[in-house]
Amino acid sequence: MPFKVLAALAVTLLFWGSAFVGIRAGLESYAPGHLALLRFLVASAVLGSYAAYKGVRLPRLRDIPVLMVHGFLGYTVYHACLNYGEQTVSAGGASFIISTIPVFSILLAVVFLKERIGSRSVAGILVSMAGVTLISFGEGGGFSFNAGALLILLAAFSESLYIVLQKPFLSRYTPLEYVTYTLTAGTLFLLFYAPGLGQAVAAAPLHDTLAVVYLGVCPAAVAYVTWSYALSQGDVSRIVVSQYCLPAIAIVIGVIWLGELPTLVSVFGGLMALGGVALITGRKTSG
Repeated sequence: MPFKVLAALAVTLLFWGSAFVGIRAGLESYAPGHLALLRFLVASAVLGSYAAYKGVRLPRLRDIPVLMVHGFLGYTVYHACLNYGEQTVSAGGASFIISTIPVFSILLAVVFLKERIGSRSVAGILVSMAGVTLISFGEGGGFSFNAGALLILLAAFSESLYIVLQKPFLSRYTPLEYVTYTLTAGTLFLLFYAPGLGQAVAAAPLHDTLAVVYLGVCPAAVAYVTWSYALSQGDVSRIVVSQYCLPAIAIVIGVIWLGELPTLVSVFGGLMALGGVALITGRKTSG
């Protein structure tokens, strides 16, 4: 992959990996709906200001209904369901379910975008899924299936739809334009959770509110733009598998930020997940 694409993926994955810690901090003081809304109000303000500074054009009138649907899938459904689901699902279980996004995305890309995947990609997916499963059990509790798990599975499928459906639009809009349109649309739908948000902000400790602000600026406003840029430069099936790195990145950030030491099983699982990504994204050798 070109260096710019790899750099964009690195920024995206670093910020998205850190989001798990930020969400956990935010949920200490905020309800899941309030957390999602406040996060994307911040993201919309930051991204909207930057887009205005860059002179981003308005979307075509005929595209607005579709962009609204994309925003609903990629931001409203995904983040609301993920926040609610994490109330009853262990971190290991949630990590495992969210890691179905690459699988859903690749299958949807085959159906909607007519992308082709070979045996190398299939092998890489299996290796990465095995690694993520080890992380899930290594982090304690394994996988428990309940209503929260169903919500997180819905979040994963909704995000996969967002990833695949945006691909054709990235040929007529820049990544900044597309993310600005869809993130703003998703935030509008999240206004459903507006009642009581002001009181929640007033009552929350400053450090928890700052965690939510961080979630809005870095893992949302910045990371979604860098992700869409990377997606615009390659096939969905090759780009999306990089998300298998997220559990490993989250473990490392947990060690640095929270002092949480992973088990040997989790470390081995993380290495397997990274190996699967390398298998898919690496260059094929002749002979």
